[in-house]
Amino acid sequence: LLVVRSGRPAGPGGPGGLDQVTRPLAAKDLEALVAHLSGASAIAPASQKQVRVIFGTESLTSGVTGTDSAYLDARDWKLVSGRPFSDSETRAGAGVCLIGETVRQQFFGAGDPEGETIRVNRTSCRIIGLLEPKGYTGFGQDQDNVVLMPLAAYQRRIAGNRDIDNIYIAADDRTPTTELQPRVEDILRDTRRITPDRDPDFSIRDMTQIADAMASATTTMTGMLGAVAGVSLLVGGIGIMNIMLVSVTERTREIGIRLAIGAHEKHILIQFLVEATVLSLLGGIIGILIGLALAGLASVTLTIPFAPSPAVILLAVGFSALIGMVFGFFPALRGARLDPIDALRHE
Repeated sequence: LLVVRSGRPAGPGGPGGLDQVTRPLAAKDLEALVAHLSGASAIAPASQKQVRVIFGTESLTSGVTGTDSAYLDARDWKLVSGRPFSDSETRAGAGVCLIGETVRQQFFGAGDPEGETIRVNRTSCRIIGLLEPKGYTGFGQDQDNVVLMPLAAYQRRIAGNRDIDNIYIAADDRTPTTELQPRVEDILRDTRRITPDRDPDFSIRDMTQIADAMASATTTMTGMLGAVAGVSLLVGGIGIMNIMLVSVTERTREIGIRLAIGAHEKHILIQFLVEATVLSLLGGIIGILIGLALAGLASVTLTIPFAPSPAVILLAVGFSALIGMVFGFFPALRGARLDPIDALRHE
């Protein structure tokens, strides 16, 4: 997926990664791409704005996007129910819209929103379809808090101009985006009359490359966090082992008495293993509770959704128990192998 935006890529500290916009994208740019670009499966305009959406007595600030019928294909976005805009609705700027799952939940709960009318910036829009849920982005943005409407209606009733913020271009199965990108630049340079010796007044972002970079960064971060967690577990395990060694030393006489009255080595071994495991489990549970509390606080403060995974919590508890058993084994074995006579003589 390629995304074309007006404005040149900015240097460090540039607002939103772009220089000040000097000339917005226009309908002629979109028409030129649709007419001349080969290797694209879908080309769609999109202009966005945060707008108050109202239904009855309920209201919600949503991202309203003006676009056309190709948008769903370009963004690989399916409909749960209903239908996309027709060509006639797109051309006429009809008062119809598609809504995301968050908007539906806010206004209609689990009910069917098709045929209902909402108000978008004082404009009535009849709902003709429900978008498939996409969830949150990695940056905490709710992709389902969205309303799609025909571009002409958006430009006339919401934006008040005919500018286009973005043009989304999806490559077909036979054309890589790296091959498609220079074609897009050539067409737009020609349409916008930009000579080869001048920098373009638009930018083209390859979302595939951005996604790969984010995946690589995530993998690196996961590895670093894993290494930190591994070191933490090692340090914690060594701490448990030292505590249990001190416990065995201080309770040598107790161990001698138990062995003298008939306890077996396995009883002493199990006793200290259980103590080490319980100690480790308590530390793990306290850590989990602190982590959940901090994550919940961050969720409220940064408005990022918080969805703890029971499987991950159980895995953490299991690791805590395992650390206790592994690092508690040597002290437990040392206590179990004490000679009863020497243990009874210990002061």
